[in-house]
Amino acid sequence: MGKWLIFFGIILILIGIAIQSGVRINWLGKLPGDISYVSGNTRIYIPITTSILISIVLSALFYIFRWLTR
Repeated sequence: MGKWLIFFGIILILIGIAIQSGVRINWLGKLPGDISYVSGNTRIYIPITTSILISIVLSALFYIFRWLTR
């Protein structure tokens, strides 16, 4: 349990540093398959492809982490 808390803490720190340093990933929210609808004052955004991509990347990272800690 302690190893997981340290791992998630390090990940959160790295994400925070990336956000504060101004790292921009402009293409991430504009992938083919992300649904965007704008009409008047209404704006709807459904990031389907972005969610799938993030899920695949996180699953791969967790798999690698589990494989390394065995």
